[in-house]
Amino acid sequence: MKYYLAIILTAILTENFVLSKFLGICPFLGVSKKLNTAAGMSLAVIFVMAMATAVTYPINKYLLEKNGLEYLQTIVFILVIAALVQLVEIILKKYIPSLYSALGIYLPLITTNCAVLGVVLLNVEKRAADPAFGFGASMFNSIGAGCGFMLAMVMFAGVRSKLESNDIPKFLQGLPITLIAASLVSVSFLGFGGIVDNIFG
Repeated sequence: MKYYLAIILTAILTENFVLSKFLGICPFLGVSKKLNTAAGMSLAVIFVMAMATAVTYPINKYLLEKNGLEYLQTIVFILVIAALVQLVEIILKKYIPSLYSALGIYLPLITTNCAVLGVVLLNVEKRAADPAFGFGASMFNSIGAGCGFMLAMVMFAGVRSKLESNDIPKFLQGLPITLIAASLVSVSFLGFGGIVDNIFG
C-alpha cells in the first residue's frame, strides 16, 4: 500500500503534470478563470486519464508489444482518448448542459491535451524501466496525475479570482500577469519534492 501511496502522492505533488512537467497548459490557462469550470474540466480529465489507462494498458501489453507494434502506440492511444472524450461530451451534454456550455471548445480539446496522452505514455515508459510497475501502479499514477491536474486548476482559479480584485498595472494586465502567477504557483510546488522523498525515500 505504501508503494501505491508514494505513486499517487508523487503524481500529485512532485511530478505534477501541469506545474512540473508543463503538460496541459492550454486548459490550465483557458478554463481556470472560474472555480466551477476548473473543477468540471478537472473531473472530466481525471475520468479520461483513468479510463484511457485502463483501456490502453491491455491493448499495449497484449496486442502491440506481443506483435512488435510498439511504434503504433501514440496513434492507438490518441484514438482511445478521442473516443473517451466523445463519451464524456455526450454524458455532459445530456446530464450537465450548463457545464458542457461553460467548458466550450476546451472539452473536445481534452483529445489533444498532452497531459492525458503524456500519462499513458509515461506509464508505458515506467513499466519498461520497472517490470513491477503493473496495471495497478499505472492506474494509481493516472488517478494521481488527474488529481494533480485538478489541484493545479483549482488553486490557479483561486489565484485568478484574487487577481481580478487587485489593481494591476496596465502593462501587466491579461496574459502577462496570468503567466507570472502561474510561474509562482509552479515554484511553490518545488518544496513538495523534499517532503515526499523524506516520507518514502
